[in-house]
Parts: sequence; structure tokens; C-alpha cells
Amino acid sequence: MRRAVVVGSGPNGLAGALQLAQAGYEVVVHEAAAVAGGGCRSAELTLPGVVHDVCAAVLPFARTSPAFRDLGVELVDPPAPAAHPLDGGDAVVLERSLAETAAGLGEDGDAYRSLVEPLVRAWPRTWSRRDMLRARPQLLHALRSARTVASRFRTERARAFFAGHAAHSVLRLDRRPSAGFGLVLCAAAHTVGWPVVRGGTQALTDALVSRLASLGAEIRLSSPVDELPRADVVLCDVAPRELVRIARGTLPPRYERGLLRYRPAPAACKVDWALGAPIPWRAEACARAGTIHLGGSFDEIARSEAHVWEGLGPGTPPYVLLAQQSRFDSTRGGESAWAYCHVPNGWEGDASGAIEEQVERFAPGFRDRILARHVTTPRDFEASNRNEIGGDIVGGANTLPQLLARPVARPLPWRTPLRGVYLCSASTPPGGGVHGLCGLIAARLALRDAGG
Repeated sequence: MRRAVVVGSGPNGLAGALQLAQAGYEVVVHEAAAVAGGGCRSAELTLPGVVHDVCAAVLPFARTSPAFRDLGVELVDPPAPAAHPLDGGDAVVLERSLAETAAGLGEDGDAYRSLVEPLVRAWPRTWSRRDMLRARPQLLHALRSARTVASRFRTERARAFFAGHAAHSVLRLDRRPSAGFGLVLCAAAHTVGWPVVRGGTQALTDALVSRLASLGAEIRLSSPVDELPRADVVLCDVAPRELVRIARGTLPPRYERGLLRYRPAPAACKVDWALGAPIPWRAEACARAGTIHLGGSFDEIARSEAHVWEGLGPGTPPYVLLAQQSRFDSTRGGESAWAYCHVPNGWEGDASGAIEEQVERFAPGFRDRILARHVTTPRDFEASNRNEIGGDIVGGANTLPQLLARPVARPLPWRTPLRGVYLCSASTPPGGGVHGLCGLIAARLALRDAGG
């Protein structure tokens, strides 16, 4: 029987391991941490019994991913995927319906529809070549900066709404391809939604682990890897510089230099709260949304993200991503919320005060409802997950060069120059997010190379 070893048990590593186990390989997964999942985990971070998502929380790409088929995991959809509150009590809502979202944007509804609708139409067909050609004008928009695409909108409401989505890129909004992240996330909302996993994202990891166990695979926890294992296939769900570390000088020098040049993204500083009651949003529409973008105007969000890239700490005020999973999932053990802002990579401060002040701005009385909090700094992220270098939770900076050559310029970037060794972390295409596709593609490539 052929043997496969997988280094790292994030969703990509587990998805790759599952593909190899289904192909008849004897599979062993090594995980340095005491629990499987990487960034796809849940834990009682504040009060006993209150479940929080440690990192990943909202999973728009998990629902239709071929890596997660038939796992029996229940996904919960909030009535609205996202909302963007504005000063004065107004909010712009990303609805499941494209038509309803466009209507809420008023005079900018037609511009929004023209940008997003072709992507929505192409999405259910899994992006065939014909669909890509049909959506070509929108794909060209996706390669532009958020500021350039936002100039198509006439109102500040629409520009602010788009900025909130584009800032998921962790890029400056005047840099390409920040617009693409906003367009893809909006299209995802209208096709597959922005669901959360009932009971926490750990349930998805547990389902993958259970499926692997049923196929005879072994998962070894608290099992760090310091050199490349010997096996027919080795999948590495690790950051590029971590692959250099465990390869110990066996990589060709040019390839190794390319991996070391790969740039991490800015970091996250995250706060989890146990709450005595739901967040008291001034804009009632926010109560319907699973994700809230807190940042005010386009220019305010753009300044915040530029502040981060200039190494000056979080924005003042910061752009904040907030998820209120427990409002729609009663199995979480009590009212809670999760939020983070972007900070420079490796930043050693604590942005929790600035995050809470930004929430209070749009939800007066929020602080009075906090029962307990847990703060995760960039250093904490890296200490708990070797892939989150300097607190980078997205697998590397999403700059245009690094999207086109991720992590190095190779026709098949999952395949390393070492025979039987493959890279399958979020630092390979298609990049960050809980979808498992990096691992699935790497495993399929390994099987093809082996003649399977």
C-alpha cells in the first residue's frame, strides 16, 4: 500500500488527506497543536460553555466546495449576510437577493448590478472557460483597486458599502486587486450565502477527522514535524518559510529563495466577547446580519487600511470585521460576538480598546453588555498556529504579484521541486478561506503524478 504523510491539519491539509485516503493510500496526518483544525477551530475562550470560533467563523466558500461534500455539517444562514452601519442610524445591507441589495443602494443599484450580476450568473456553473469569458469585464474590474471601482458609484453609502467588502482583502484600497475581493464576496452572498457552522467551525474539522478515521487514516496531535517525512506522497499544509525550515537545505536554492521572498499579510488583533444580551445596534437592520463591517465612509476605511500597511498600528479608528454567530445559532452556549481589526504584521500591541470603541460608535450601550472578553494578539495567533506568521491569518499578502505567483512563479505551484512533495496551504491557489481547495488540488495532482 502506498503511504502518504500530511503535515498540518488545517482544512486544506485534511481535505488533501481525505482525497488520498479515498484513493487507497495509508495516510498519517501530523499536527503540531494539541487539537486539529488550524484556523478552523472553536473553543470556550471567555466563559464556561460559551463557544467561540478561534479564527475562521463565516464560511461562504464551504457550502459548495467539492472538498467538503457529504460531511453532514449543518450550515446556518443569517437572514442577511452582511450589513454596513453608517453614522446617524442608517445601514446598507448585503441581502441574499441581488435585486434587494440593488434596491437598497438606490440610485447606485444599477451600477452594483452591472458589476456583480455577471459573476452571480457564472458562479453556479463552477467557472467553466465559457463562464469566465462571459464574466471577463467583471474579472477585469476585479484586478483593479477598490477606489477605482468605487468611483462608479454616485453615493457615499454605496462607496462605503463596497469598501467594507473590499477591505477583506487586507490590502490598501488604492491597490490592485482589492476590488476583486469585494466583488467576489458580494457575488458569494447572492449565490451561496455567508453561513456559519452550527455549533462552531470546529464541527467542520471534527467531521473531516471522523471521515478520515473511517477510512483508516491516523491523525497525530501534538506532533510537530522538523524534517520532511519519507513517504510516497508528502502534503505540506504549511507556510512557505515553514517548508524551507523542515526541508533543511534539500530545496533547490532558487526555489528556496522564492519561498523566502513570499510576503506575509498584515495581522489581525481579535476580541471574543461573552455578552449579557445581543449587541444593541442603532441601525435595526444590523440585527439581521451575520457579519457587520464597522468603518463609516470609504475614505475612513481606506485611511485605516493604509495606516496598517505603513506600519503605524491599527487605524484610528480601525476598520472592524464583526460576526454575531450566536444570534442565529442557539447551540453556542450563550450570547457572544467575535471581531477583529487589521494591524501591522508582528505588531505587539492590543487593539481591543479601539475595537470596542468602534462597536460602541454604532451600538451605544454595547460595553455595558460585556460579561467577559478574550483578546488574541498577532503574537498569540502565531504561537497557536505556525502558519499564521506574525499574526497573518490569510496565508500571505494578497498583492497582485503574489496572487499571480502564489507562492512562487510555477505552472503548478502546488508541486515542489522535490519528488512526491507538495505544498497545499493557503499560500497556494486559490488562497485563503475555508474551502479546502488548496489541499484537494494538491492531492489530485499528487495522484496524477503517481499515475493514480
